[in-house]
Amino acid sequence: LLAAVMAEGTTVLKNAAREPEIGDLARCLIAMGAKIEGLDTDTLVIDGVTSLHGADWSVIPDRIEMGSYAVAAAMAGGEVRITKARPELIQALTDKMMEAGVDIEPTSDGVIVRRDPARRLKAVNVTTEVYPGFATDLQAQFMALMTLAEGESLIHENIFENRFMHAPELGRLGAEIHVHAGEARVVGVEVLTAAQVMATDLRASISLVIAGLAAEGETSVGRVYHLDRGFERMEEKLSACGARVRRIKGDGDGR
Repeated sequence: LLAAVMAEGTTVLKNAAREPEIGDLARCLIAMGAKIEGLDTDTLVIDGVTSLHGADWSVIPDRIEMGSYAVAAAMAGGEVRITKARPELIQALTDKMMEAGVDIEPTSDGVIVRRDPARRLKAVNVTTEVYPGFATDLQAQFMALMTLAEGESLIHENIFENRFMHAPELGRLGAEIHVHAGEARVVGVEVLTAAQVMATDLRASISLVIAGLAAEGETSVGRVYHLDRGFERMEEKLSACGARVRRIKGDGDGR
């Protein structure tokens, strides 16, 4: 898309990603003088222009970060207000969270996530899909949430293969998760117990942090350099909400 806006002639992108970030980029480019048709569809038609000009543009909020903090609030319990957010971008997630027993209240500039820690969550099933379906990048976080839910939940991963590497690490915290091919069966337990765990990728790392918020004792998450690729000052933001999170430097793998 970036190359096509100044390429000579007309470019057609088929099977284009439909995530809102793509549409936001296209709208920014249009504000800069690009000619793009088919926004928010899987076919984009771009008529190349000879030059672009400056423009002011406010980038949409990171929906995966927004969803991750929403799940963290639900996992730990209490009430958290997420500001400068657009909850409609994570509708598939919030629908499932409400089905599980979490209160979600939209506000003028974001969302309030509320859960009574004395009330146990209900197990619900999810299937990852392309946008606006349930995002694969929120699957690991939701799995962490389901580890404490009453009953069994089935999580189907339809986007990426081998994206359940966080399941064994959640198991170290006491979760009961059974993985077969592209499906994970999560049997909710009453409590998680702190342990040393290892992040295998970006989304796995945040799921382990989320689980650690609710686990009894002190959980240590290694290889958090994965985490830094997608979450800016995560420990500061969680600490501001009352979490006890600190970064340990100089131990070789980062915790």
